[in-house]
Amino acid sequence: MMARWTKTVIQHRLVTIGIWLAILLTGLLASAHIREHLSVSLETPGSQSAQADAILNKEFGENTQGTFTVIYKYKESTPAEIQSYKEALISAVQTIEPSHITQQRAFGGVLIASIATSLPLLDAAALTDTLRKAILAQGLNGALVTGPPAINRDVSPVLAQDLRNGQIGAIAIALFFLVLILGISLAVLLPILFAAASISLTLILVYFLAQKTLMVLYIPNIVELIGLGIAIDYSLLIIHRFRREIKEKPELSIDEAISNTMNTAGQTVLISGTIVSIALTTLLLIPVPFVRSLGAAGLVVPLTAVLTALTLVPAVLSCLGRRVVSTFGYSGLMSDVRLLNGAWAKVARFVTSRPKSVFIGSCLSLLVMASSIFALSVTPSSLTAIPANLESSQALTAIVSRIGPGVITPHEVVIDLGADDRANLPDIVQARKDLSLHLSKNSEVFIAATDGKTPFVNESGRFIRIFVVGRHILGTPQSDALVRQLRAINLEQYGFSVDAKIYLGGAPAQGVDLIKRIALTFPWVILLALLLTYVLLARTFRSLILPLKAIALDLISIAVACSSLVAVFKHGFGSSLLQTYRIDQIEVWVLVFLFAILFGLSMDYEIFLVSRMREAIDRGATNTNAIIEGMAHTGGVVSAAAIIFVSAISGFVMGHFAGLQQLGVGLGIGVLVDATIIRGLLLPSAMVLLGRWNWWLPETAAKYLKVKASPLDVR
Repeated sequence: MMARWTKTVIQHRLVTIGIWLAILLTGLLASAHIREHLSVSLETPGSQSAQADAILNKEFGENTQGTFTVIYKYKESTPAEIQSYKEALISAVQTIEPSHITQQRAFGGVLIASIATSLPLLDAAALTDTLRKAILAQGLNGALVTGPPAINRDVSPVLAQDLRNGQIGAIAIALFFLVLILGISLAVLLPILFAAASISLTLILVYFLAQKTLMVLYIPNIVELIGLGIAIDYSLLIIHRFRREIKEKPELSIDEAISNTMNTAGQTVLISGTIVSIALTTLLLIPVPFVRSLGAAGLVVPLTAVLTALTLVPAVLSCLGRRVVSTFGYSGLMSDVRLLNGAWAKVARFVTSRPKSVFIGSCLSLLVMASSIFALSVTPSSLTAIPANLESSQALTAIVSRIGPGVITPHEVVIDLGADDRANLPDIVQARKDLSLHLSKNSEVFIAATDGKTPFVNESGRFIRIFVVGRHILGTPQSDALVRQLRAINLEQYGFSVDAKIYLGGAPAQGVDLIKRIALTFPWVILLALLLTYVLLARTFRSLILPLKAIALDLISIAVACSSLVAVFKHGFGSSLLQTYRIDQIEVWVLVFLFAILFGLSMDYEIFLVSRMREAIDRGATNTNAIIEGMAHTGGVVSAAAIIFVSAISGFVMGHFAGLQQLGVGLGIGVLVDATIIRGLLLPSAMVLLGRWNWWLPETAAKYLKVKASPLDVR
């Protein structure tokens, strides 16, 4: 099938290249407008917090994601002057309809106001500048605006600039290593070209997805930098194999060399991309829009990279022919055809000569690296870890320093009284006051605000609410404990009727529900990914044992990557050098996405190596010789691909956002450890110890997998 596909692509190579040029231009247009449609939401459909937010939206005309917070610091002022500040703010708010002030409190020389809107996040974010100008026009000089809409408005340009800086740095580093590996030739530019085409198609698809569903604000950064690394990796494998075909078999025509390349390296890329896609597809099964958007966007990345590798790469190679791999002066580290005498062959011979020592030493080293994982704790969002120079960030800092971090993410207790016109009945008024007083006495509560009029009571008089400001920000153990306490309130104990129901909204409750839903579903998603991967690898390697070994090695890589996040961000190892935030908790989406991406990438390297070993076995090589040959021919590609991928995602670490920094550090360390200790030492030593069992596939299993059986006859 691959041969027929390649033949068709070569026959229509000019048409294929023309289509990809059109995609490239369209992708540039999509990238210019994609951020206008990106958002952020911690909502978990069907959860208690989602029910509360739906009531707030319908009955109080408020969208949690569309709420601004304004902080105005003033010097010594009389009560009359403070009242004038409040009235000025009310006048300013009237410029961004529909909106209203839900709270205004002045204490300690600070006026804090919450401004609610019924608008979705993106629509509210578009009004940020209007609100800021209106506040300034009212004479409230120095007032700071924050909240989800303002943060969205402020961080979008920074994310875009981080992406541009990351792209420039990644491409420069990638070109350096490509020259080092491939020499001075046209081949150096091709992986960058293929990556640009792949990323363009990815952005087009993400742009259209964003019209229909939630897509997270920093998705362009993720898909462009990770897409750059994956596309270069896949194209590098094919170009390297094509160059070897040309050098080792000069009698072949260009089309024959391309066909041979695609039948081996192209097939490997197809399988590798499928594995990465499987890992990311499983994220779509987690019923959280935030995670699903990452899964959908991430899924597009390997699919477009594979499509580019199987269409544009052979088409361009067919047009350029031998010129593409012709070098000028320097021919590169991977130009030597005597690979069985190269560095990776020497490493393989060293490992195969003392497999037990290498296996034990590698396991102990990895165990030490993964030990910090036991100190791992998660948060739904690192809200305060944004660039300090942004107005929304300065407001957060001012609020936290003067009042406490809990003010940023208040809890909203909503009570359904069961019928209209009950809110101001004497017994309900007393019950509300008693409950508010009880909440105020909680050591974790800073303020419990309530009243008998708008915005604490809806128009029908059926719903009332209490604003509860905790002393800790969302995601902390104290905030999570307060969420559980608020949800456990027995309303009858305070005089409410038996048919009254309590709901808890706000960011802390959303965060608890988000993490709970992920914790309940993600283990099953992992099991599904492992099962599908096992079946695909069993068919690819024609073995029942190698897939188990591959999965075990992948899980070790992921454990080391997660441990590195704790070491860098919580304990501070290397934090000063990398210029990262110091945060006690890791954002939960990072762990989920890190698992999916790293699982797929680690499996890529496994497939690159073991597929070449399988070729040697099929030619009659012994187990040991097959290991040495696979390492010799593909080890250099794996190490080069890993270095280039880490270079590509280094833009995450150099950026200004904690979540992306965490993703970059986790992926970078995970990939480097995987490509060196795990694939260079642990993989071959384990395969030597397993011996002929590596390639065992009984006839019964082969029948179900529809491949040729592999009896235990390998030496």
